[in-house]
Amino acid sequence: MSRLLFWIFGGVVLGGLIHLVVILTLPDAAVRDVWHRLEAMAPLETTVVLDDLAPGEANPLGLDPELLYAVCRLELGDGPGIVNGELPLAFWSVSVFNRDGHVIYATTNRSGSGDLLDMGLFNPAQTRLLAEQRFEIDEGLLIVEAQGDSVAVVVRLAPPHPAMRERYREALSQLGCSTIR
Repeated sequence: MSRLLFWIFGGVVLGGLIHLVVILTLPDAAVRDVWHRLEAMAPLETTVVLDDLAPGEANPLGLDPELLYAVCRLELGDGPGIVNGELPLAFWSVSVFNRDGHVIYATTNRSGSGDLLDMGLFNPAQTRLLAEQRFEIDEGLLIVEAQGDSVAVVVRLAPPHPAMRERYREALSQLGCSTIR
């Protein structure tokens, strides 16, 4: 009897360990996550303005159809990233995402930057060099430190009227997205 209980207990413990390992490793093995979708639609160092969503159309990224979106992916292992440009004087926001889809920085035009977006993205080693003044940066540059090398920058722009969408789309497409080598 005790031998049977030992084997049952051992089976339950082993099954629990297997389930725990699978649950913890499964997200890293996923290829249908937001990061992989962004890789397919936005090449590195290119600003891509996403198409408008038609009513009733599938919305796999969960985007607000009233807003315009631009995506820029950067690989900071190649050098610090710069995202800059002039945006219309309407509400806009910018968020920086890491590879896991977590927001590591976010701001809006109402935080004092007005119509200019001028952001520098650095990994920890580059931030250390920045602190040692080994990089020349412009005054007013928003400095964002990412813990890893892969980041995605998403800019959202809210046109106040549908007739302005194309002009605002053009402004988003003019955003710079590059690394300094």
